[in-house]
Amino acid sequence: MRLPAKGRVVNAIKDLRTAAGFTQQELADAAGATRQTIIAVEAGKYAPSLELAFRIALVLGQPFEGVFRFEP
Repeated sequence: MRLPAKGRVVNAIKDLRTAAGFTQQELADAAGATRQTIIAVEAGKYAPSLELAFRIALVLGQPFEGVFRFEP
């Protein structure tokens, strides 16, 4: 199977965060990030490290694939 060479990572952080009742600051604190980083990740302007992406998913109580996905 040949994978696409280009694409982007999209996320559902904002929807999941608001559904869980977290502010951006609360999510940032729980995930070990800054509020500015959470803002940028939610907006799709910054791709988090793999470690931070997994921490965000863990804090949100979701599997990694429930928070992040790749769109070719």
